[in-house]
Amino acid sequence: MTEKRDYYEVLEVNRQATDEDIKKAYRKLAFQYHPDRNKDKDAEAKFKEVNESYEVLSDSQKRAGYDRYGHAGVDGGFTRGFEGVDFGGFGDIFDAFFGGTSRRHRSGAERGSDLRYGLEITFEEAAFGCDKEIEIGRVERCSICSGIGSEPGIDPEKCPNCGGTGEVRRTQHGLFGQFTNITTCEQCSGRGRVITHPCKQCRGIGREQKVRNVMVRIPGGVDDGNTVRLSGEGNRGVAGGPSGNLFVTLSVLDHEFLR
Repeated sequence: MTEKRDYYEVLEVNRQATDEDIKKAYRKLAFQYHPDRNKDKDAEAKFKEVNESYEVLSDSQKRAGYDRYGHAGVDGGFTRGFEGVDFGGFGDIFDAFFGGTSRRHRSGAERGSDLRYGLEITFEEAAFGCDKEIEIGRVERCSICSGIGSEPGIDPEKCPNCGGTGEVRRTQHGLFGQFTNITTCEQCSGRGRVITHPCKQCRGIGREQKVRNVMVRIPGGVDDGNTVRLSGEGNRGVAGGPSGNLFVTLSVLDHEFLR
C-alpha cells in the first residue's frame, strides 16, 4: 500500500498557509492536473490527490486533526482507548441469571434522522469546486422550552412508574434461582421524567420544524450523482440524542461544448 504524501506538500504550501493561500494553490494545481486538460497517465491520480488534500486543509476541524495526528487524524485511525465501547450487555445477562443490579441508565435518547437534498451545479463548479448556500427544512430544538418539552418555569416531574430511573424491574423466582427482568419504562420512555405541563409551542415534544440556510462546500472534481455529507446538519435527535446528517446529491448541468 502506497504511503500518502503530506497534504501541505501536495498543495505546495507551508503549514502556516492561510485559507486563501490554500485556495489559490488548489485552483492552480487542479487546473494543471485536470484530466480533461492534462493527458499524462498520472494526471488523474495527482488530481485526486490535490482534491483530497484541499478537502482536508480547507476545513478548519479536519485541518486541526491533521496537524495534530497526521493522516490518522482524518482517516479514522486515531482512537481513544475504549471510548464509546459499551460493555453493559454483560451486566444485563449477569442480572438476568443472578438477580444483580445494573447501573446503566436508559435515557431514551435517539439519533435524529438524516436529510437528503438535490443540488444542481454547473460544469465549472463541479470541476473546480465551490461553496453553495441551500435552504432546508429540518427539526430543531424548540425555541421556547429549549428542548425540555415543558412550559418555561415548570420542570418535568419524576416518573411515578419507575421512580426516575427510566427502568422497570420485575423479579421472578425460577428453578435456577432468582431472575430479574429489566425493561425501559413505558410511561416516560426511559427518560425518568414526565411532562405535566407540555410546552404550547412544541406540545411537549421538545422539537419544532424550522427553515435554515446551510453552506455546502463542494470539492473540485465531483461528478454527476456524487453526494456530499454534512455531519450533524440533519434533524435533531430525541432526548438529547445526536443530530442526523444532511446528504446533498449533486446534479451537474451539461456544458455548452465541454464533456
